[in-house]
Amino acid sequence: MADSRAPRDGKFIEQIGSYNPNTNPATIVLNGEKALAWLNVGAQPTLTARRILSYEGVLLRKHLAEGVAKGALTEAQADAKFAAWKEARDKKIADKKAGIKNDEIAKAKAAKAAEAQVNEARAKAIAAKKAEAEEAAAKAAAEAAAEAAPAEEAAEAPAAEEAPAAE
Repeated sequence: MADSRAPRDGKFIEQIGSYNPNTNPATIVLNGEKALAWLNVGAQPTLTARRILSYEGVLLRKHLAEGVAKGALTEAQADAKFAAWKEARDKKIADKKAGIKNDEIAKAKAAKAAEAQVNEARAKAIAAKKAEAEEAAAKAAAEAAAEAAPAEEAAEAPAAEEAPAAE
């Protein structure tokens, strides 16, 4: 809680919690009793603080306490309503966390499948290059053998012609 007359980054009257929006779902640490006490003495939360207090159920507890004070419901009924609301909210948060985890698992599987396809395509490309290289080497060897064969025949032919002349 901060005084509205204090500078923006001024001194706090009392720190009743913290909020971390960088996690999913956002992490909220709040002392609900202190927040309720401040609301009961007239504290006016900002719009963002009001949403956080509503999300944590502090505003519902204040509303139910006002109903008990007016005699519209008993303390037991107010506690039962708050417990039911809290259970529903906790279930909603748990479902969201499970959904996020399932989405992460599905994304990881999709990424792994995409990586496997890329690796398979690379393996095929490497195999094709190796086959082309082997084919080119075989063709070069065949050409070298073909060039060497006429040269050997030409070398043998003069030797054969010289042999009859020597006789």
